[in-house]
Amino acid sequence: MEGGDIIEEEEENHVEQEKEEVHQHGVTNGLKSKELSWKKLDSFNLEAGFINSNQSPGSHQGGSWVSIMKLAFQSIGVVYGDLGTSPLYVLPGIFPDGIKDNDDILGVLSLIFYSLMLITLIKYVFIVLAANDNGDGGTFALYSLICRYAKVSLTPNQQAEDKEVSNYKLEVPNRRLMRASFVKSMIEKNQTVKYLILFITMLGTSMVLGDGILTPCISVLSAVGGMREATSSLTDNTIMWISVAILIVLFQIQRFGTDKIGYSFAPVLTFWFFFIGIIGLYNFAKHDPGVIKAVNPIYIVHYFSRNKKNAWISLGGVILCLTGSEALFADLGHFSLRSIQISSCTIVFPSIVFAYFGQASYLRKHNQDASNAFYSSIPKPLYWPMFVVAVLSAIIASQSLISASFSIIQQSLALGCFPRVKVVHTSSQYKGQVYVPEINTLLMLACVGVTLGFKNTLQIGNAYGIAVAFVFTITSTFLMLVMIMIWKTNMYLIILYALTIGLLELLFLSSVLYKFVDGGYLPLLFALTLVTIMYIWNYGYRKKYLYEMDNKVSAGKLVEITSDPSIHRFPGLALFYTELVQGISPIFTHYVANVPALHSVLVFVSIKSLPISTVPPEDRFMFRRVEPHELSIFRCVVRYGYKDGRTDQWEFFEEMLVSELKGFIQKDLLMSRLPAERRLGLANEPDDDNDQVVARRNIEEMVQREVGIVDGVLKSGDIVYLMGENEVMASKGSSLLKKLAINYAYNWLRRCVRQADEVFMIPRKRLLKVGMTYEV
Repeated sequence: MEGGDIIEEEEENHVEQEKEEVHQHGVTNGLKSKELSWKKLDSFNLEAGFINSNQSPGSHQGGSWVSIMKLAFQSIGVVYGDLGTSPLYVLPGIFPDGIKDNDDILGVLSLIFYSLMLITLIKYVFIVLAANDNGDGGTFALYSLICRYAKVSLTPNQQAEDKEVSNYKLEVPNRRLMRASFVKSMIEKNQTVKYLILFITMLGTSMVLGDGILTPCISVLSAVGGMREATSSLTDNTIMWISVAILIVLFQIQRFGTDKIGYSFAPVLTFWFFFIGIIGLYNFAKHDPGVIKAVNPIYIVHYFSRNKKNAWISLGGVILCLTGSEALFADLGHFSLRSIQISSCTIVFPSIVFAYFGQASYLRKHNQDASNAFYSSIPKPLYWPMFVVAVLSAIIASQSLISASFSIIQQSLALGCFPRVKVVHTSSQYKGQVYVPEINTLLMLACVGVTLGFKNTLQIGNAYGIAVAFVFTITSTFLMLVMIMIWKTNMYLIILYALTIGLLELLFLSSVLYKFVDGGYLPLLFALTLVTIMYIWNYGYRKKYLYEMDNKVSAGKLVEITSDPSIHRFPGLALFYTELVQGISPIFTHYVANVPALHSVLVFVSIKSLPISTVPPEDRFMFRRVEPHELSIFRCVVRYGYKDGRTDQWEFFEEMLVSELKGFIQKDLLMSRLPAERRLGLANEPDDDNDQVVARRNIEEMVQREVGIVDGVLKSGDIVYLMGENEVMASKGSSLLKKLAINYAYNWLRRCVRQADEVFMIPRKRLLKVGMTYEV
């Protein structure tokens, strides 16, 4: 057993003994062990040790089958648009110069079939979705799982009490494997590895955002381009401007939320999957049923032996059949694991496979139509109905990555890796459904710019392939870490995964990088910009936090300041906001030095993000008291997950905080008198009962008096919010690069984004900001 486990077990045993003793004397009926354990270790001052808690792989949002089926239907309209519309442009991307050998169609079809089977179905639907974080998916969900299992986070705000949050726990197999301990220990001890994991997380997030830009462009351009089949006079410019108009409308409707969009779009995409499946079966039966031979992977070998380098280059087109697979995981928070598995296996996967087999069957008889395989293979009577459905489906296709972009921005924002932006929760029923106005506007402008710049799908396809391949590879890297450290998966299965799915994805990545100069640079340019922004913000955030830790006010100094007779205490409650979790922010001494007056009740409030999706309401607030009792000074950590909304109206937040504070005061005073009361209970003198009654009465009087003060403050409305307005500057002697990053880049980002009081919706008339400069 590891050292952290031994310490944890000893603490739990101690807590159980205390709890049993208390129960025997009938004093603390119903108190939880977590309300006792903090008496032994105050993690508001000390760094927490290793927290060995775990979550089950595959935990997901529950619900009745009715709810699951509703979500499954909605998911068709949001998650699968990109994956479902890929038949519009995949085969033209694989054969840009036409078909040179008829058997190449069988080789390509076999590649498409096994790529969909291995990556979309087996990897994403049945493996990656199981690596969710309490029902949430995406790169940051995998990162949060790793952070909870190993001390990977670069911000030192871990606390032992975090393990008591119900959603924090991970359930793993009982057997302990040496390789899991070795990998975990290597990550925890190596600072470079921690930075590398954070960088890979940011890169994966940036690539998904890149997908969110490229998906609408290629989907809409491909669909609108089908008009040439009926009207050959249309030019590239006309198609481009029609596409731009459609894209602008698409982004304008995002504000209505995933719930409404899903119900609106789902019927259209259901028709789409029905049509492409039926037409695919029709073409398969009419033209060449012999393409069923493509299920034999030997045709892949023959394809590569005939075409060699050109076959490898064509993988950049094959990967386009997988675009949107990453949205299955990134959009999981909007729906549920079971709903996505049901819709994938029953409707989406079969329809797409039928569509590709039908197109391949048609091309075996009509090689000359490779550049427009989808529309050419549609029976003439169905052309216009199919064109209308295709355009609508292409518009909807963009929704999967747009929704995914909102989700990952919310996650990265909560974990301190993205500048503060507004997150709007669009559904009271499903917490994961969010809308980010600033990101929506930036995505719209970027999509319009890419469409105007490239005008056709060929170069966008090259760019798209690189973004998709990077996301696949990064997801597999994190997934194998989860398999090794958390799931304790059999090593042979991990090796099998690496040699099949992992190797295939690396092969795709090598192919798309070959087309770097032909548009492939675009997603890398997007990613470089976004990673730079994210890293600068995270770097500045960490430097500021570390400065506060190094200069925090000790408990003794705090008592000395507040006990000073020159400091006037007047009626009221002050909520002093600080990011620091352990200790008191140095802003407090700066405030007292300039304003020698304090409210009668003072609460230091720290807003903390846990690496979990949601924090249950009962675990939201954690209080500690600053001794002695007479000071009426408390510390409070308000804990959120990365899916939790933080824009509660200040009245509601105020009410919740004061209510929790009163409950804490009652339990704290009760616990502080337990040792004396326990001694009284052990005596056998006749006066024992009277002594216990007197002791209880004294405690009740103290509780009523202190709770009465808080109640009076709440009724009178004498509550003031204090918040630091700190400017961060690089210290003298810092390198030029650090000065540029902190003094200019970070501070510029802070001025451009929403301020903390806006995020928490604090009323301006009750807010007092305290300015201070940090030299980091």
